[in-house]
Amino acid sequence: MEHPAPDHWIEALATLMRGRRTLVLSGAGISTESGIPDYRGPDGMLRSRQPMQYREFVGSEEARRRYWSRSAIGWSRLAQARPNAGHQALARLEAAGAVIGIITQNVDELHQAAGSQRVLELHGTLAAVRCLACGRAETRAHFRDRLLGENPGWSPARDAAAPTAPDGDAELAAGEAALRSIPACIHCGGVMKPDVVFFGENVPARRAQEAWSMLSDAEALLVVGSSLAVFSAFRFVERAARDGKPVAIVNQGLTRGDDLAAVRIEGRLGEVLPRLADSLAVL
Repeated sequence: MEHPAPDHWIEALATLMRGRRTLVLSGAGISTESGIPDYRGPDGMLRSRQPMQYREFVGSEEARRRYWSRSAIGWSRLAQARPNAGHQALARLEAAGAVIGIITQNVDELHQAAGSQRVLELHGTLAAVRCLACGRAETRAHFRDRLLGENPGWSPARDAAAPTAPDGDAELAAGEAALRSIPACIHCGGVMKPDVVFFGENVPARRAQEAWSMLSDAEALLVVGSSLAVFSAFRFVERAARDGKPVAIVNQGLTRGDDLAAVRIEGRLGEVLPRLADSLAVL
C-alpha cells in the first residue's frame, strides 16, 4: 500500500522554495498518472523494448516504416491524454509566481494543457512533424491523415499487452504488416521525422541555450518525475549545484541527482505537488 509523503517533507520543500525563484525540470514520471508510461520504472531500468535511435531512423527506410506504423497507433492514445493533478499544481505555482517556468523532457504538451505558460520542451513535441532536409514542419494530425491516405485499407492491430511509450510508440500485434508508404515533405520531398529529439540525437543548440538562460534566472531548481539518467537533463542539476542553487527532487525511485539534492521526496507527483501548492498558500 502506498503511503502519502510525510507533512514535514512537504514543508521542507516549501521552505526551500519560499522567497526563491524556482525553475522546474520535469520528466516522464509526471505524465504516468495521465496514462503515459515512462521508459524507466522506479528501478531506473529501461523497459524491454528500446526506444527508436536517431541513427537507425535516419539511416533505414525500413526502420522508419516500422516506427510510423507503431506511432500511427500510439499517437491516438497519447493525443487523448489529459493533465493530472501534478501538472495542474505546477500551473498554479507558476500563476502565483512561485515557479518561473518549466523545462520539460516530455513531448506530450500536458504542461501547456494544464495552463503552464512558460514551458521549454527540451526534447521537442510529438504534436509536430519536421522535414530533415528543409526543416519545415506540419502538424502531427495533418501528417497522420496523409499517412493513412497513402496506405488505404491499412488498419493496424495493436498488441494490447504492450504499453504505449512516452514518444507515442506502440507495438503492433504479432504478424501485423508495417505501412507500405511514408509521406515525404510536401515542400521538398525530404524525409519527415517527429519533431522530437530521439535517443542518440543532440538537443538543438538554440533550445539548449534558452534552457541555460532559464536556469541562470532561477534561484532554485525543482526536479519532478525524472530519473535524470539522460545527461541532457542531469547537466542542469549539476550546474545548479555548482552555482550554489539548491536542488530539490520529487520522484518515485532513485535518481542520478540524489546526492546533489538538498530536499528529496519519494512520492507520487499527483499527491505531492498539490500539497506543496497548498503549503505555499497558492490558490
